[in-house]
Amino acid sequence: MKDQTCWITGLVPAVFTPLRPDGSLNLEQIPPIVEHLIADGVSALYVCGGTGEGPSLSTEERMEVGEAYLGAAAGRIPLIIQVGHNSVREARRLAQHAQAAGAAAISAVPPSFFKISSLDVLIDTLSVILNGAPDLPFYYYHIPRLTDFDLDVVEFLEKSADRLPTLNGVKYSNFTIYEMQACVELDDGRFNILFGSDEMLLSGLVGGAQGAVGSTYNFAAPLYTKVISAFKNGDMAAATKWQGMAAKMIRHINAIGNGGHNGAALKAMMEVIGLDCGPPRLPQVALQPEKVRALHAKMIDIGFFDWGSQRPATAMGLLTKAAG
Repeated sequence: MKDQTCWITGLVPAVFTPLRPDGSLNLEQIPPIVEHLIADGVSALYVCGGTGEGPSLSTEERMEVGEAYLGAAAGRIPLIIQVGHNSVREARRLAQHAQAAGAAAISAVPPSFFKISSLDVLIDTLSVILNGAPDLPFYYYHIPRLTDFDLDVVEFLEKSADRLPTLNGVKYSNFTIYEMQACVELDDGRFNILFGSDEMLLSGLVGGAQGAVGSTYNFAAPLYTKVISAFKNGDMAAATKWQGMAAKMIRHINAIGNGGHNGAALKAMMEVIGLDCGPPRLPQVALQPEKVRALHAKMIDIGFFDWGSQRPATAMGLLTKAAG
């Protein structure tokens, strides 16, 4: 098994980037977000991924967001910073900055405008990026439904293990559990595999995922902690029950959202629990206030504040304010 100097387990929220109504960064909101997540017992933070709108931010903004999260965490919890970019040189800059700023690890999604043409090209591309952070463990971000680039991840790990010396694992955001399990088992558990589908967390655990990165862990970590605890205790009935609640919650969020990646509805859930992260940046479109109120009312209706968020009082105050 690989030396576990960086071995992430448990829940890893893919954190939001707070924005002001005019679209500018709202870095002052990051410390309360971090305190909330640490109180909810998460294991690490994943910064500037899709949930964090990394692709919609400039390189300088991404550096500022990374520094703000690192400052708020103050060494209490590790940060994985996503540095992928359509410009490989910019991705390398972001990797270099993440290392200098004190990140625990980096991750990268491949370029997606000009598509990766082969596995060798992917490895060559990642090699350039990783040269910017030679001392940081690296997690490949596998999300083919957004990048429009799929590959045999097991083959990738086998072929790149020696060519990418800092390769530590994969953020596996696909639904093919059988392939994820093969990644977990490869080379006697050499790689740290983090599952990236919240609505299928229990399936990922059954497949052997050591940890999980997801959007909804920002506002419902206590629910997923119940899933993990029940699974570890061998209580599959309870684990299935709690995972079913998570799936119901996500279905309602998606139904009220604007479609696509649904980042607007996910981000609005932070407003629902009283940690307003502002609107998403175009081309994503913010939910209208009436939809935010409908989302909040639906969460109350399904009992979300009993098993999801630990911030019901703040959220109720927000609902009264919004209604007024």
